[in-house]
Amino acid sequence: MLIIFSCFAGYSPLRTGMSNFESTNEILSQQDRSPNPENSKSKYRSLLAYWLLGLCNNYGYVVMLTAANDIIGESSEATTHSSVRENCKYLSTGAILLADILPALFVKLFAPFIPFLIHIRVALCVLLAASGFIAVAFGETIFISLLGVVLTSFCSGLGEVTYLQYSSFYQKTVVSAWSSGTGGAGVIGALSYSLLKQLGMRTTLLIMLIIPAITSISFWIILPKPAQDEVAVMIDIQRKVNEEELKNPKATFIKKLKLIPGLLKYIIPFGLVYLFEYFINQGTFEIIQFKNTSVDVDSQYRWLQVTYQIGVFISRSSVNIIHIKQTWIMTVFQGINVIIFTTEAIYYYIPSFYIVVALVLWEGLLGGSSYVNTFYRITKEVNPENRQFSMAITGLGDSAGISLAGISAIFAHNAICNIPLPK
Repeated sequence: MLIIFSCFAGYSPLRTGMSNFESTNEILSQQDRSPNPENSKSKYRSLLAYWLLGLCNNYGYVVMLTAANDIIGESSEATTHSSVRENCKYLSTGAILLADILPALFVKLFAPFIPFLIHIRVALCVLLAASGFIAVAFGETIFISLLGVVLTSFCSGLGEVTYLQYSSFYQKTVVSAWSSGTGGAGVIGALSYSLLKQLGMRTTLLIMLIIPAITSISFWIILPKPAQDEVAVMIDIQRKVNEEELKNPKATFIKKLKLIPGLLKYIIPFGLVYLFEYFINQGTFEIIQFKNTSVDVDSQYRWLQVTYQIGVFISRSSVNIIHIKQTWIMTVFQGINVIIFTTEAIYYYIPSFYIVVALVLWEGLLGGSSYVNTFYRITKEVNPENRQFSMAITGLGDSAGISLAGISAIFAHNAICNIPLPK
């Protein structure tokens, strides 16, 4: 409860004011200290809606990664490599990671440059999410299962770009609520799949069709219109930006391209953190196995994913308590984690499964902290008229990093599988 409350901490209504960047930020700061009780209900509705949207948007993505070992395990293509390492599959979970992130990367690459038609985008997200769950549930071949993962990925990528862009119409605290919701998706998605798996994969995924329904309710019913929730000047700025996109698409496109070099200070550290952590998750988790522990070998991969998502949830919900401006620090620590997990997968020198669990929790804390602090910095540091695009294009960083992680994890996984276990 404390974690979720922190997303709402610092919340306050805003009022109309001057149009330049400094004056607008001054208005936001003043209003953070001067709440208006008349608008509080609308404000909390927007925070709740964004928390649910973050939860629903990332839920399918997390479920597919948590189920990756099961999806691969049911495929005839995933032959067991028993000549060197027992239970080491040539087709690693990195293949599922690629199917779960490459479509999102494609969407994030192009969506920031196309007109912002919010209702069409959200409707498409709902349709893609439902289709993805159904395809994996009824997929009897690896191709159909991967197609379902791809549909879910399109939904996640389009949703993240869309909702982050739309957050520029609202108070900056919705970014914290969104980040916490995406972190919650990690915990709830991984944990619900791990528990419901007892009912069978098909039944579990069909139950999860409730998620697209919650998305619809959150956006079209719970979330108030921007005019009820933000400074008038901010709404005017964003509406003018969107109108300009439709009237002068070529000029707008060129203008956006010129903004990218100035955003690399956010994108590069953000992308590297996700490159490192997803290399760990999909390249080493399934190889690191402990036989003498209370958690059976077949369940260890899923519970490491749950632990990772708990760390992500805690840190993504913490920005109103702890704000880290030097986001490059997380990149350094996550790089150290890569060394630890890779050497552990080769040499098996860590004596206890629970030490690995603690390291995985730390890994998740770093990843979630990088995410929320990066986007929070944008809300504080970027000119309002460029904020919508900046939020969207920065989201490309994690998808690019995760895509590279998926490719490298496949090769690293197969290379480690060819190294004999230490005696």
